[in-house]
Amino acid sequence: MMSLLSGREDAATGRGAPRVGRAVSIDVGPIRLPGDLTLPPEPAAVVVFAHGSGSSRRSPRNVWVAERLQADGLGTLLFDLLTEDEADDRALVFDIPFLADRLQWAVRWMQESSGLDRPIALFGASTGAGAALVAATRTPAVASVVSRGGRPDLAGEALEYVRAPTLLIVGGADEAVLELNRTAQRRIPGETRLEVVPGATHLFEEPGALERVAELAASWVSAHLPAAEG
Repeated sequence: MMSLLSGREDAATGRGAPRVGRAVSIDVGPIRLPGDLTLPPEPAAVVVFAHGSGSSRRSPRNVWVAERLQADGLGTLLFDLLTEDEADDRALVFDIPFLADRLQWAVRWMQESSGLDRPIALFGASTGAGAALVAATRTPAVASVVSRGGRPDLAGEALEYVRAPTLLIVGGADEAVLELNRTAQRRIPGETRLEVVPGATHLFEEPGALERVAELAASWVSAHLPAAEG
């Protein structure tokens, strides 16, 4: 059973249209996962975030990117893939099929319990990118996938079945991860694009780097909406 909690509601303003954020709860069997759903008026799509190892829905980089996507007319859902106790288990932190299962629950919640009828995209960072790609192979409802400094290689054999249009964003100075992304891209049969942000390292901490990530992500998601919505 999955439920939407009224929780808090915050009106956010800034670049673009005002948007409203709500605390939500996604029940996965006996486990309840907290999240933050933020929507501009009439969002073109909702982007579900999958954070990387050791992080949470409050990852400052993902929150920053989410705010930029909201300003561009996209809804966002940031939620914790793991409970606090589970996050201490390093085996679960790197269990990509397990994390992909949690993402599937979130996508199902967006479809059935959020009260929204919008296309859904996935945005994965680090290990979250591997989980997002696995989830995309299991969930036809996923319209597109974006990976930021991700480890798509961790999706393993699932890469051979990815059909959702996939954007891989990597920092130019993140050489090891860049090579992993190049190899993974060759294995994905669906539409893919590799975007390299010059001079950026793994966390995209350099001036303008995250802004570029947000621009690329918003453009990719908007360009790959289902035909009926586009």
